[in-house]
Amino acid sequence: MHRHESRTMGMAQSTATPLVVLSHLRWDWVWQRPQHLVSRLARHRRVFYVEEPVGVPDLDSPRIASAPAGPVERVWLEVPGAGHVQYGDPRAAAYATLLAAWLDERAAAKDAWLYTPMALDLAEALQPRAVVYDVMDDLSSFADAPPGLQLLQRRLLAQADVVFTGGRSLHRGVLEHRPQGTYLFPSGVETAHYATSRERRVSHEQLVAGYVGVIDERMDLDLLDKLAAGLPDWELRMAGPVTKIDEASLPRRSNISYLGMQRYEDLPTVMAGFDVALMPFAINDATRSISPTKTLEYLAAGLPVVSTRVPDVVADFGEVVHLADTGTEFADACLEVVTHCRDSRDLKIAPIRQRHEWDTIAAEMAEIMRACIDPASSVARPEESA
Repeated sequence: MHRHESRTMGMAQSTATPLVVLSHLRWDWVWQRPQHLVSRLARHRRVFYVEEPVGVPDLDSPRIASAPAGPVERVWLEVPGAGHVQYGDPRAAAYATLLAAWLDERAAAKDAWLYTPMALDLAEALQPRAVVYDVMDDLSSFADAPPGLQLLQRRLLAQADVVFTGGRSLHRGVLEHRPQGTYLFPSGVETAHYATSRERRVSHEQLVAGYVGVIDERMDLDLLDKLAAGLPDWELRMAGPVTKIDEASLPRRSNISYLGMQRYEDLPTVMAGFDVALMPFAINDATRSISPTKTLEYLAAGLPVVSTRVPDVVADFGEVVHLADTGTEFADACLEVVTHCRDSRDLKIAPIRQRHEWDTIAAEMAEIMRACIDPASSVARPEESA
């Protein structure tokens, strides 16, 4: 991509250059990888967090809207109409032109950080100094994936200056198309935040198995239903928004509770009510490359974890997470792990957790980005081949 500035800029100038993050996730939705990383990058530079367009009834023409949101400034396009609007929607055709003009008034130079290939046209219009692509999911495998997403992904992988990947399975897939300049950074944890769950735990008569996260096509609903049937004396608490699936498809039993969206600040309290943490993911195309952030969060909260055999969970946490395949096996596993020693589990997870603190991950990513812009300014982290 074309750059406004030379790559020989010093570190201080690089740090001061605004960062434009282009994401498919709303800043104020579920707090996950983009929010963890971007909030830390924003400690050292101004960040504009660009979101998908929003339909606004009775609006005459598209316009850029913005609002401060903690460490970042949220930016989005408002278009006439209503409903969900994706980057590739014809109603959003003016997004690139309007966004470029809006940002040019606020930043002469800028770097771009993408979470979706659907925003590639926007990134190109900004003429950024450097482009980073943080691959957090295989978005093309998700339900209702936009047409042409795979082609855009390959274009972005070819054009990006630096590529980060959020898990081992994702990394292997990306390396097939981008063997150089690609770095593996599995998702992390804010240990101090979740450790407070241990102090908040209170005794309760009925045992609780719980899940925290998005409830979508990656969830094995049949397994969940059979798990509830297999643990009639337990309560199953499902905390998180339901998206991309019909709520009528959710299993309904007297011992299953759906708690809805939860604030990041409240998650330790939610987990304090669990005795066992669940990851009942279906094994399908949508989960083939996921590396669930919640694994480390559950463990930091002091909880035993039962999961299906998601490849990255097996590879990274097979010795500390109990693996099961069916609802019956999940029920048996819950009865077993609830008796396990937490101190023993903490000893096993300590060396893993130390490598996955979000502060450490964000700092290493920023260093690699600086090295990309000015190779003489720092030494980048070695690339990983698998």
